[in-house]
Amino acid sequence: MNVFWGRATIRQLQWLVWVAVYFIIFFSFLPMDGPVQAAVFTLISTVFYAMIIYGNISFLFPRFYERGKHIQYVIFVILLLLAAGVLRGFLSMNIYNRYFAATPEAITSKTLLNFIIPGVLIYMLSFIFRIAMAYFKLKQQAEEILIQKSQAELNLLKSQVQPHFLFNTLNNIYYEAYREAPQTAKLIERLSDIMRYFVDESPKDEVSLATEIQFLENYIALEKIRIRHEIELNFVQDCNPDTRIPPMLLMTFVENIFKHGIDKSSNKNEVEISLIQQDDHLLFQTKNRIYDKRGSSGSDGFGIKNLRKRLTLLYGANFELNIDAGGNFFTAFLKVPLT
Repeated sequence: MNVFWGRATIRQLQWLVWVAVYFIIFFSFLPMDGPVQAAVFTLISTVFYAMIIYGNISFLFPRFYERGKHIQYVIFVILLLLAAGVLRGFLSMNIYNRYFAATPEAITSKTLLNFIIPGVLIYMLSFIFRIAMAYFKLKQQAEEILIQKSQAELNLLKSQVQPHFLFNTLNNIYYEAYREAPQTAKLIERLSDIMRYFVDESPKDEVSLATEIQFLENYIALEKIRIRHEIELNFVQDCNPDTRIPPMLLMTFVENIFKHGIDKSSNKNEVEISLIQQDDHLLFQTKNRIYDKRGSSGSDGFGIKNLRKRLTLLYGANFELNIDAGGNFFTAFLKVPLT
């Protein structure tokens, strides 16, 4: 919905409603009172109607009723209606007697009651007003989400240009390297697979275990080239490769191994990794020697903290994450349910 130009805001919609209300009341007064008197009393009525509506939906209802203070809410609503009706009655009658009446009229209880009763109807209409504003606000938020989604999709399409250019370049380098150094070409291929995983797979909600395992193996192979001596790494796999899990769920443990569990000058680096599917659960465990004491501070590590937060978002309390950094070995164990 547009107001003259641009997208209408909630405030603009409210102004439109009140302008419409003003003219409806004005034209209902006009035949009896004339344009000047109708304009004055329409303005008074509109102001006091707004006072009742906003007093209820913006103050009394959220502050008392929604907080369970129902008795206080009823009392304050009655006071609001009485105050608005009496003030409107005195103001209207005084202006009428001073400027428009041929013979001044007395302000009686019956006269004031005639101003209070319409306030009850306005109070009930305030809930319709509240629902309408909530609807337009929700509709506006939905439109903004769609715009943001479209913009995000456009940005994603733009961002994919550079990675794909890089993938093509890596492929060209791979074919050139394959002629002279097949081992180097293989590493380039693994690097390309890792980057493709980040671009194509990591944004997904779930990936297959086969994809995740391939990613881990590529990462391990690239890390090994930085280490002088061969690593004795045993990776046990007993799982269905088609099983689906959230991406990057196992990476933290493997990354910690190469950050803190490898001595580059030693030829006795031993690493054990196991990935086992058992009774609708996935069990993942890593074990390595501790060389970097500060980096292997148990469950206080930054990566472990982030992993625990992510697991909580994904599984609530339905997971196990145990860290044992006692002695000379660092053991990490993760158990998550499979859907």
